[in-house]
Amino acid sequence: MQYLEILNKGNQILRAKNIKSSNLDCELILSKVLNKSREEILINLNNKITESQEKKFLFYLRKRRNKKPISYILGFKYFWKYKFYINKSTLIPRPESEHLIECTLKYVSTSKSMNILDIGTGSGCLIISLLKERYNCIATAIDISKDALKVAEINAKLHQLENKIRFFNIDIDKFNSSKYDLVISNPPYINKVDLNRLEDGVKLYEPRLALYGGINGFDEINKVIKKSSKLLKCNGKLIIEIGHKQKNYTVKILLENGFYINEIRKDFSGKDRCLVSTKINQ
Repeated sequence: MQYLEILNKGNQILRAKNIKSSNLDCELILSKVLNKSREEILINLNNKITESQEKKFLFYLRKRRNKKPISYILGFKYFWKYKFYINKSTLIPRPESEHLIECTLKYVSTSKSMNILDIGTGSGCLIISLLKERYNCIATAIDISKDALKVAEINAKLHQLENKIRFFNIDIDKFNSSKYDLVISNPPYINKVDLNRLEDGVKLYEPRLALYGGINGFDEINKVIKKSSKLLKCNGKLIIEIGHKQKNYTVKILLENGFYINEIRKDFSGKDRCLVSTKINQ
């Protein structure tokens, strides 16, 4: 069977399940099976695949047909400028979270060394992307999930940052350490109602621990803010990702815990996504 034929067959199967990215997904799956780039495949559509390659393609295709996210099938996801290993233990990095990196780089000097804490590191994509841009900094990354932390440690090694980041498997409530210049966090912030409305691929495959923020969505946001107020140096910054309807309450909690609001960044859809604040009261 030619590349074109297997791609068309796969596309029909995924489209029947209303998977909008069917064309791209089939190309990415074939790329994985053949260990060739998409570009190489697309300029050689008349080339043939072997029977064993066809079986492997259909094996992965069935997973995608069942709504398993393509990133979990491939085993990686690009975020910011970099490629990250991921598996079912970690949330898939979202483009919206790149706003947090963009925001943070404004407040981190290219020459000054800063001590940074990443709360709920997951795959490590945030802190690793940040340190790739600001190599003079050092970091601590914590996560309540031991399995997620293993993924973050793998990514640190892949990006040659294992000596720049300390990893701890611990809940933020129990974490006590020296003072930090900066805290970043993308905590779970989805409430109970919205959790049930998520797409099947998210709801069925991504870790609930990394998504669910309690009945009203603020459980983990509260914890991050209150703990950050104790872990930050005076004039240290907390940069946190939030849901698009969570700005007002988050600002209220920040002000109550001695923070000044520097900036509220919107995402590509015009929704409030990232909040920058400074610790001004000890």
